[in-house]
Amino acid sequence: MHCFFVEPSQIQDRRIVITGDDYNHIKNVLRMKPGEELAVRNGADGREYRCGIEAYTEREVICALRFIKEADVELPAQIYLFQGLPKADKMEFVIQKAIELGVHEVIPVAAKRCVVKLDEKKAQARVSRWQGIAEAAAKQSRRGIMPAVREVMTMREAIGYARDMDVKLIPYELAEDMSRTRQIVETVRAGQRVAVFIGPEGGFEESEIQEALAAGIEPVTLGRRILRTETAGLAVLSWLLYQLEA
Repeated sequence: MHCFFVEPSQIQDRRIVITGDDYNHIKNVLRMKPGEELAVRNGADGREYRCGIEAYTEREVICALRFIKEADVELPAQIYLFQGLPKADKMEFVIQKAIELGVHEVIPVAAKRCVVKLDEKKAQARVSRWQGIAEAAAKQSRRGIMPAVREVMTMREAIGYARDMDVKLIPYELAEDMSRTRQIVETVRAGQRVAVFIGPEGGFEESEIQEALAAGIEPVTLGRRILRTETAGLAVLSWLLYQLEA
């Protein structure tokens, strides 16, 4: 079953209109015909609208609503992944897998040890591409919302953005005591907002760690092994997913 996201205004009573890139994908790539069924989400209420294609116009796919499936697929807490910019295409991998695991937002962080340096123009282009990857991952994993990829932030800006979140975690190679990490993760509850800070290759600088700790961000350990930046965040997200859904 193919799934697409639309704006709430595109769902009107028993009629749903699909436009833009999804129009081209449905008509020219998937070559779906009138009568075939697809799923639509509006990214707001979490519901899945099952509909059948009625007709194509020059720019729209006109669909008729068949039924609404109440499917609560979102995590009961909102998780924000603050990811230090990694090299090459690792960020695309991180975003794709984080969206599949249920993250609410991805915030790229230009930490001091980041090898990747983006000027404003390049940053905007990257974020646009990353958002497209997030949208594709959300469709594939049948998310109820469309997670956002935010503009690139400095570490200080990221700490400020996370200031009012309920639980704030930062894996740190000098942190010890896995039992304490487990206790912190087990405090996460439904309805909370959770910030997870992941450093780039080489980790955060000590000054960034100290600034994070001063802001109330909890240092946690990921075990005895050193994980790559593209692995560390996914490990934490997996813990949180288990905690919230088990």
